[in-house]
Amino acid sequence: MADKQGAAFGFGTPFEEQLAFFLKKLNLPTERWDDIMRSAHDRAFMVAGAAKADLLNDLRGAVQKRMADGKGLQAFRKEFKDIVLKHGWSGWTGEGSKAGWAWRTRIIYSTNMATSYAAGRWKQLTHPDLLKLRPFWQYKHADGVAHPRPMHVLWDGITLPYDHVFWLTHFAPNGWLCHCYIIAVDAKAYAAALLAGKGVPPAGWELLDPKTGAPAGIDKGFDYAPGANADTSLRQMVQDKLIIYPPAISKALSRDVNRYVNADQSAAAFARDVLADTQRTDPLWLGFVENVEEVNAALAVNKIDTRGYMVMLPADAPRHIQRHHQYDGAGQRLPVDGDYELMLSAINAPDLIQEGIVVGGHQRLVIVKKIGAEVYRWIFELRQGKHNRSLALVTLAIKTAK
Repeated sequence: MADKQGAAFGFGTPFEEQLAFFLKKLNLPTERWDDIMRSAHDRAFMVAGAAKADLLNDLRGAVQKRMADGKGLQAFRKEFKDIVLKHGWSGWTGEGSKAGWAWRTRIIYSTNMATSYAAGRWKQLTHPDLLKLRPFWQYKHADGVAHPRPMHVLWDGITLPYDHVFWLTHFAPNGWLCHCYIIAVDAKAYAAALLAGKGVPPAGWELLDPKTGAPAGIDKGFDYAPGANADTSLRQMVQDKLIIYPPAISKALSRDVNRYVNADQSAAAFARDVLADTQRTDPLWLGFVENVEEVNAALAVNKIDTRGYMVMLPADAPRHIQRHHQYDGAGQRLPVDGDYELMLSAINAPDLIQEGIVVGGHQRLVIVKKIGAEVYRWIFELRQGKHNRSLALVTLAIKTAK
């Protein structure tokens, strides 16, 4: 279990769950800090204004190194300076003054450290073995804070069951440079908290501040539990408006795709619509390739790196599949609209993945996944434009059990 000081400040005390959480994030270029909100930070790494992929990747690497080696803010600041000079990055908030530089580097460093630490703590605190022993969580306000937030001081000592809805919005950190943290306690500590009047949230805790959209005492965008949504798809976060689209990912898409891409429909609804309307040509964006290492290994012969690739369902794919993959009397059935909902999970958790033949100059990827008693065989085309890098579905065949 991570120590109290680390939980409070997230500096110099890296641990396995914290690093694992951070490594699973995908880089997401942004224009503004609030292009990504709340739990979307569980899936995406961003630095406000870092809209170039190479710049963002270097910034992420600097944070990741300091997270792993624990060398701290000053080491990060030196690397930040080198990255800014390397990429000629300008126009970022804080640029132009020593105080601004110090503030911006501290915000980037401390926010990533604190939220990743909290996410690691969430993973630890929700471990079934620990929950059996300590099924209650207690809010702790860090001692020695120069300018304590009154509401955070008020929450100090609040002890509630781990599954109380309070934790979904008030799991620390609860603002910029917040040093609060959460610990697990047993039933005896919970009973003591009840006697002290700390066994229930304070009155009105759930009421939202109209200026921030978050409960009073929590900064805008911090009303979520880091790590609680680490398995939620980026596509779902787009649909839930936690990632602003298209501005948040416009730098990762070509202008043509930006003009025509659809990120709002379910895959099933999209398949139904494009089969009914044969004039429709816009693709459906499903998310990003997440198991990059496995996909890259399958494409090792051609040394293709799919980091940052999108997963796309082109409008013509369901039409092609309907024409060429009907029932064949030999155990093959026609895919239905609901089958397209399985597409992203097939890419990210396949039974078999291998490089396919090159068609029309485009490398193809074959993915096989058994779902229930049926075997799905997906073929994707790798589209490798400078800005439009994607795995686009070409066809799907489903073999049923006879």
